[in-house]
Amino acid sequence: MPRRQRAADTTGSPGTPVCTITASTPVSAEDQRRLEALAPLIATHFRRAHGDMPPALRESFDADGLGNRHGAVLAQVLAAGSISVGDLSRRLGISLTNASQLAGELNRAGWLQRHNDPADNRRTLLSLPDDRRDDVAAFIARRSNALHRAMARLTPAERAGFLAGLQAWSEELDR
Repeated sequence: MPRRQRAADTTGSPGTPVCTITASTPVSAEDQRRLEALAPLIATHFRRAHGDMPPALRESFDADGLGNRHGAVLAQVLAAGSISVGDLSRRLGISLTNASQLAGELNRAGWLQRHNDPADNRRTLLSLPDDRRDDVAAFIARRSNALHRAMARLTPAERAGFLAGLQAWSEELDR
């Protein structure tokens, strides 16, 4: 699939760049306005994550200085069951050093465990400790509830399009 390219167009008001997207299918001005109005609403949901944490997770995040990026690591490890630091860095789109640092901080706080890959002892895998898995799963489920309800309202074709859109958006973040 061809990569989408971004080009900055500074024809907006002074000091406010206007982003023009070059894509295979142009986005209408109305759709751009709708997206720009919806994005802050979604961002608000992510800022409220701390309040949705089970008490043990919230207390640990506060005491150990953990943040949103650590929560993203836990979500990826929960989804994978067991994951290497390299795979984690690719999934999150961060450097191997950053992924390793986040994993180390979660390990010290007791939320991740490291173990050797049985297929390759040189490779370290990350997983959730059995006694912490339920708290992480409850948190991720609580945070995903609205998304699951939204998906249930869509037809199978709409779901496929929605998931494709989220995947494309995630690939464009922080580029």
